[in-house]
Formats: sequence, C-alpha cells, structure tokens
Amino acid sequence: MQEEYQPSLIEKSVQEKWQLTGAFEVTEDTTKEKYYCLSMFPYPSGRLHMGHVRNYTIGDVVSRYQRMKGKNVMQPMGWDAFGLPAENAAMKHGVHPGGWTSDNIDYMRTQLKQLGFGYDWKREVATCNDDYYRWEQWFFTRLLEKDLVYKKTAPLNWCPDCNTVLANEQVIDGCCWRCDNEVEKREISQWFMRITNYADELLSSLKELEGWPEQVRTMQQNWIGRSEGVELSFDIEGSDSTLPVYTTRPDTLMGVTYVAVAAEHPLALQAAENNTDIAEFLDQCKTMETSEAAMETMEKKGIDSGLKAIHPLTGETVPIWIANFVLMHYGTGAVMSVPAHDQRDFEFANKYGLAIKQVIATDNPGEIDLTKQAYTGKGTLLNSAEFDGLDFQQAFDAIAESLSAKGKGKKTVNFRLRDWGISRQRYWGTPVSVIYCDDCGTVPVPDEQLPVILPKDVSLEGVGSPLARHEEFINTSCPTCGQQAKRETDTFDTFMESSWYFARYCCADNDQAMLDERANYWLPVDQYIGGIEHAILHLLYSRFYTKLLRDLGLVSCDEPFKNLLTQGMVLKDGTKMSKSKGNTVDPQGLIEKYGADTVRLFTMFAAPPEQSLEWSDSAVEGSFRFIRRLWRQVKEHVDGGLISGYTVDQLSSEDKVLRRQVHETLNKVNDDYGRRLTFNTAIAANMELLNSVSKFKAETDASRALLQEALESIVLMLSPIIPHVCDQMWQALGHQDPLIDVTWPEFDETALVLDEVQMVVQVNGKLRAKLMVAADASKESIEKLALSEDNVNKFIDGKPVRKVIIVPKRLVNIVI
Repeated sequence: MQEEYQPSLIEKSVQEKWQLTGAFEVTEDTTKEKYYCLSMFPYPSGRLHMGHVRNYTIGDVVSRYQRMKGKNVMQPMGWDAFGLPAENAAMKHGVHPGGWTSDNIDYMRTQLKQLGFGYDWKREVATCNDDYYRWEQWFFTRLLEKDLVYKKTAPLNWCPDCNTVLANEQVIDGCCWRCDNEVEKREISQWFMRITNYADELLSSLKELEGWPEQVRTMQQNWIGRSEGVELSFDIEGSDSTLPVYTTRPDTLMGVTYVAVAAEHPLALQAAENNTDIAEFLDQCKTMETSEAAMETMEKKGIDSGLKAIHPLTGETVPIWIANFVLMHYGTGAVMSVPAHDQRDFEFANKYGLAIKQVIATDNPGEIDLTKQAYTGKGTLLNSAEFDGLDFQQAFDAIAESLSAKGKGKKTVNFRLRDWGISRQRYWGTPVSVIYCDDCGTVPVPDEQLPVILPKDVSLEGVGSPLARHEEFINTSCPTCGQQAKRETDTFDTFMESSWYFARYCCADNDQAMLDERANYWLPVDQYIGGIEHAILHLLYSRFYTKLLRDLGLVSCDEPFKNLLTQGMVLKDGTKMSKSKGNTVDPQGLIEKYGADTVRLFTMFAAPPEQSLEWSDSAVEGSFRFIRRLWRQVKEHVDGGLISGYTVDQLSSEDKVLRRQVHETLNKVNDDYGRRLTFNTAIAANMELLNSVSKFKAETDASRALLQEALESIVLMLSPIIPHVCDQMWQALGHQDPLIDVTWPEFDETALVLDEVQMVVQVNGKLRAKLMVAADASKESIEKLALSEDNVNKFIDGKPVRKVIIVPKRLVNIVI
C-alpha cells in the first residue's frame, strides 16, 4: 500500500480493471431480484456541469448499494441529442449539428467514465441516431392508425422577418431571438397526440405512485386539472350561431355582465371585417406572449366587438368583448365574465366601465366590498331570481338542471390538459414519418422504408426549415399508389425521444423491434433521479407514452417510474450555477486536482439530495482531507500486520464500545442508503466512526481483529460513494475478491447489547470522573461506586450530599 493517497493513479487503475472485466454489464437473471436505477439522461452540451455530477453520483451510489444487497442492477446512460441548442450552436460556429453533437458526446462520455460511474455502456443510446429514432417513427405510424395522433392548425410563434416558426424558447421578450423583431401568432398546421384521451387515467393513477414526492404528484394533478362544471351556450343576437363557454361556477351565472372572446375567435374576426379599430387590436394581440407567467402579469386589454350575447336563462343581452387574456386554444376560446366574483373580470370591468352585479352573499356582509375587489368565495345566492337563497351545491345542481331543460347546457367534466403538440418546424430532430399524396392523402411511411433518415447535406442559412428547402428529401413516391408525393418536413418535439428512452435501454441492441420481452423484465424503473424542473412535462409525457406502449402490447407496466428522487440545484454565492452568471465550477479541473472520489464525496456530503447544494471550495478540500485521513488510518493498520477473527468474550469493555459503534453505524447507513436516501448522514456517521477508530488502542490480538473489522466496515459502507479508493484499501486489507462483488456487511444486533456501560460523574453539574458499571447495575450500586471515586470525594470535600441524580446508563450528578 502506497504511503500517500494518489487519486490519479488509483482511479486510472481501478477504472481499467472495471472496463477489462465488464464489471457493470448486466443481463436478465430471474434468480435475482432486479433493480433498475436511472438518472435522467443529459443533453450533450459539451461538458458536464456540477448539476450533472450531483445527479449521476446519486444514481451511482444507489446502484452500487443495491448491487451490494444482492440485486441484479442495471444502470444505463445515453444522450438526449436532438433539439434546438445543437442547431443554434451549429449556426453560431459554422458546423453541422450532427458533428457538434457527436464530439460533445465523446467528451462527456470520457468525463462520466473518469468519475467512475458504473454504467452498462453496451446499452448506450443517442436519440439522434437513426437506429433509435427509427422506432419512434414506427410507433408514430401505429398511433396514426389508431387515431391517437392527428394534424390541425394551432397558434404558433411566427417571425415574419425570418419567415419561420419559433419555439417558445426562441422568443425573448416578445421578439425573435435571431433578428430581434416582433414575433406574432399564426395559425399553422401541426401534429398532436391525444393525451387528453388518457387524462382520467393519468390523474387517477397518480395515487399509485407512492414512491414519488407529494409535491410532484400535486404539480401533475394541477397540470391535468380535472374540474367539474357546466358547459353552456349563449345565443348571438341577430345570428343563428351560439357561443359555448365552460364554467366551474354556474352559481354565478346570473351575475354575467359581459362575455369575452379570444382575438382569434371567429366572432372577433367577423367583428374586425368592417371595423379598423378592432382589426388593429387583433393585430396587436398577435405579438403578445401567451405563456402562463406572461398572461398572469400582463396588462389586460380589450375592445367591444359590437356584438351581443343572449343570457341563456334571463334572455337579457350582454356585450361581447374581445380580450387579450382569453386564449383560443384553451377551452372554447370564450369565457362568461362575472366581475363581482372574479378578480380579473373585476379589473377589466372597472377599466372599461362595464356593469358589476353581485349575486353571492355571505353571513358577514362586511366581507364583501365590491368597490375594492371581487368576492371570489362561495356563499348564498341573491339577485338570482328563483335561485335566491341556495348555497353553492344547490345552485350548481339547480342551474345545471334549468339549462339542461332549456337545451342550453349540461354538467360536464373538463380538463386543463390539452393535446400534446409534437411537431416542430426545424431541422435537428426526428422526421415525422408520413407522406402526402394528392390522391391518397396522408400516408404513413411503411415499416420497410423506415427509418426516414434526417439528411445531413442541409444548409442552415436562410429562412424557414432547412428540410422544407431540401428537394431531394421532400420529393418521393406514394407508398400506396406510386404517384409523385411529398414528405412531411416537420420534425418531432424532443420530448418524443425522452418519453421512452428508459424502455429502449432494456433492449438497445434489438434491430428488429422497438422493444422486446426484456423490457418487461426491467420495467418499471425502480429508482428515477432528476431535477424538479422536469416534474411536469417530461414525467407526464413519459407516463403517457408508457400507457400507449402498454395498450399496443409492447410493455406490461402501467407506470414508468416506481420511485422518484428530485435532487436540488447546485448553488454558488446563493444562485444557481449558470454560464450566463459566470459562476460555474468545472468538474474536470476538480477531478484533476483532487480526484473523482473527492468530487463524489463532496456532492453527497454537502446536503441531502432533495435540497440545494451550496458550493464551497473549503468543503471540497475538507472531503479530500477526510479521504487522506482514512487512507493513512488503513495504512497504519496494514503496516502493523493484518489479523482477523475474534470472539466476543475476548474483547474488553473498551473493545465492546467500539464494536457497538461499528454495528450501530452499519445499521444506520443501511437505512440511509436503502430507505431514506440521505447520503450526507451516512458519511457523517462514518466520519464519527473513523474518529473513534483513530483514538482506539488495540493492545491485544482480539482488539486488532476488531480494528480490522471496523476499518473494513468503513471501507464497505463508503464504497458506493468513493469506490476507487475503497477498492484499493479493500485489497490492502487482505482481500482478493473485487470490492464491487462484495455483499453489504451484516449487522449484528447482539453487538448493541453491552455488559458494561460508561457513565460520567458530576459534582454540582461539573464533570469529575468517568466509571464503567454493569449494564444492569442498580441505582444503589451506581451511587456507591460514584461516591467512592477519589476525584469525586476531592470536590465533595466533606460537605453533606443533598441528593444524587442518576440518569440510567448516562450520568450521575451529585448535588452538595
């Protein structure tokens, strides 16, 4: 064993051994309990950041621990390689996104290996490879056959200067990221998946995800947004058409004083035909942002359409306003406005001088002041004709029944969730696998013609999608009739790739099928790890995809991830690490200076996984010092000669105290790794144990054997976190078997039972002596022993003892 801890030599040697033996390659084994541990795969941006390191270290610690527990553990890795950043980088640096992505993958793969993560690299996938996206295209054609995907027009971000559709992330403060000109909304045809068909199941099965954080389940529940309400319609004065709306508050229906419609609504477009002011307002609405955050804070604006709606119960007319806070793609594109009982409607009504009519009262009249704000709570109806005096539920039922009797409405369940728009008008993505034929219409690409290869000879210069300008790609023949036809030039949203990659890892080598029976062996993922920022869309789409795969007979599970851990951010100076903030820390430099084990130890010790980790240079140095100290302790023991084997009756009282701490620590760390996933407390417990070991005087063969057991236990307990140095220390402690094949050490409950315990003796609360007493000693015998101590008598100094307080197995306090 070398005198000094040299991480670069140790880590290189151990990693070469793992690679040579294929240590982490795994196959299906029905004789063992399987364990699938997965961290969210990275976008190949060029180099790892500390958020990556933390995420993947957590996954590796869990995987190594579960392997030590005798399970058949799979931990794969791959690359979420399509998407806008690569396309942007290619344009910026004048390179092809494929080459840029491939180079980044190579570099980041090397970094992951340097950190010692135990991945089965034979299962590696990259979503930009056609052997991956081929099956995504195949799956899409099956969904097309089942009418689970469809194409329709929808409002998208459009830059009129660049003549192209923009993703939400390409719109900055309402302007194009490239030319900085205003972006507008345009109705453009795109593909959708019918996720709303699964809304009920996606919501109801959340209760089965007991291993998910409650916060994440709540976020998904709110995003799906199931509500019970009433769908009703207003007639339009002077027209045969109707205006449908949905409300969860039918009890406020008698308080409607206007109706608001979206700028893209047919009624708005009709009103603009002969009114230049309205037409100008609609043009202004085309350039506004429609994200939830923007809608919440933007100024609410509107214009009177000049049209009137007829109240479905009273027959009274109310004005129809066009408002920028109503979105055409949400609900019916129209809302009934009740200013007295909705704050947004209240502010809009005050701004434009519209009527405010109270229809809800409470037992406390002072609770409602409509000169200041709307009252949005529930209560008893008033000013509501025959419904006066009813409470919320009574009014809900009665008004719904009245609307139904008049043919004007009905009770219904609605969802906030909308169908998933899956197509993008950009290059670096999976080509949508359909062909358009003038005679046959939309034709799915046949299996034998898959994959539809994304061409590499494209120009990223100019406007619009490069695929739309690629004549060789576009022009093809119809698979059905053989006539000249055109390919779809849209590519899939990158969420499509990341919504099933976890299943492909199970059978990544199958070139004949999307998935095979191995997926049913491994799925669901036993432990999934990733950032809270993916709590809604990625996780929701993955759950949806799994249910689609199930219904097509490709998997047997209902949910993709059994347990979920959402790790906190890595902060520096109180803010999230970011290149734009200039506060990033390059893990590569840390690896070269301190070694991978130090980086791993710091990220696991600095904070519990769910909490944010505050970067600290001194804490990194402290982690390095701890490893060196452990190394020196093992070296000192090895130099003194290895010895093993003892019986409990050979141990002294002091020996038994150490033995007890060893097994207490084993028991605690087992729980920290297996149930609690709190690795920082596991490390802290081992640090305390090492402190005791460093003070321990091994004066007999039995005590030296106990010391060997203590050091071996520390090495085994820390091996999931610092595997390289632990491998070397394990060998130095006399073991030939590879550390990664060693099982978790057994906890001996009998070690916690001591024949003797150490008690401190105080005089008037100040420590004056320590004594060993039998564990079952009586209070009388303990008091007698304490009073017989010379140092105790010295401080009593002949004074009368007023009382003796004994805390069993802990202390004696003599009060004089």
